[in-house]
Amino acid sequence: MVYGQSAAVDTLRILAIGNSFSQDAVEQYLHELADVAGKKILIGNLYIGGAPLSLHWENIQNNKNAYSYRKIAVDGNKTTTNNVSILTALRDEHWDYVSIQQASPLSGKFDTFIEPLTGVKHFLDSINDPHIKYIWHQTWAYAPHSTQEGFANYGNKQQQMYKEIMKASARAKKRFSFELLIPSGTAIQNARSTFLGNNLTRDGYHLDLQIGRFIAACTWFESLFGQEAPTELYHPEKVSPEAAEIAKQAAHAAVRKPFKLTKIKVSESSLLE
Repeated sequence: MVYGQSAAVDTLRILAIGNSFSQDAVEQYLHELADVAGKKILIGNLYIGGAPLSLHWENIQNNKNAYSYRKIAVDGNKTTTNNVSILTALRDEHWDYVSIQQASPLSGKFDTFIEPLTGVKHFLDSINDPHIKYIWHQTWAYAPHSTQEGFANYGNKQQQMYKEIMKASARAKKRFSFELLIPSGTAIQNARSTFLGNNLTRDGYHLDLQIGRFIAACTWFESLFGQEAPTELYHPEKVSPEAAEIAKQAAHAAVRKPFKLTKIKVSESSLLE
């Protein structure tokens, strides 16, 4: 890895400090959407499966080389470097945005945010350039049939989990002064009100590799660039044009109303899907 390299001035550079849910959101389709829209983007993801905020804070305190650092260059080339620390990744690029999120079983439990997020945010503020903006990534509720152990935190009820995630993400944005909140959770929930139903995960909690991840990518795209995702120009091969339209609408509604569900209007052609 060569450190200190930066992309062109007009390139948007985003680093996620996350887990498999940041992988679902930014490692697939976001770069493709940006490319067809004529936007230059560089994406980094510091990955540890299932990592909660407390683990990120512990790793910062000990400067642990604990992450799989996945990077998508401006040209779309993907690389993975193992055993990387948060500090090393922060110094690898002149990032414009750094994204933070809680592990999904705790995503609606604000009390679990306070201590580690205070530490993480203080660390980031102390070493980063003032121009860097911080993102809170609002994750999604599980499918009703999910067998993920953490679902019990919400009575194994999707709506309860969604509502608690909304409350916690709103409090996080306000208390920790995040410049941007990306409402993936609301976008996924919006899409569930359509013919797509709850079939947006591959195992009850991770997003489906096609439409689920595409909805999240559309949400990130609009949140970052301030315009609707160009789904008419690009959508995954296994996602129909009708489903892609739902993805765009669900994302757009979530960006407009990040903590509230919106009933998505479905065309007759979509109902024939």
